[in-house]
Amino acid sequence: MTSRAVVVERRIAASQGPVWEALTDLKDMERVLSGVDKVEILTDGAFDAGTRWRETRRMFGKEATEELYVTASEPPERYVVEADSHGTHYISEFVLRADGPQTTTVRMTFSATPPGGFTGLLAKVLGPLGERAVAKAIARDLADVAAEVESRRG
Repeated sequence: MTSRAVVVERRIAASQGPVWEALTDLKDMERVLSGVDKVEILTDGAFDAGTRWRETRRMFGKEATEELYVTASEPPERYVVEADSHGTHYISEFVLRADGPQTTTVRMTFSATPPGGFTGLLAKVLGPLGERAVAKAIARDLADVAAEVESRRG
């Protein structure tokens, strides 16, 4: 099985704390992220390893709901979210790097390990198209987070 990865970075004019809060605030995710239609939180408590939710997005013209779960949480610097769908395992890692007192660079790495067989072959063939769509969706999410956090500063 081959894993494919997409990396997107965004510099945000805010310190790590507010950026972390915006990225991990599941209750406000539908409002902040234009690409998310619905969020259903499945666990109680603060965002941490073990937190689970269902997220509905529109990708390739179709609505898709996936269950996501946090496997690592190191506030305010890093967290990892994973999901399994149709035999493919997805990992999203968010790294927040302080670039000064009021600037944070968010680096999001999204990887997918497709299943073997025909479905896996199809995923490899369609890989570049899928990678571009994923990169565009990640860039939009990070732009939405930047707009939210930076608007609070004024």
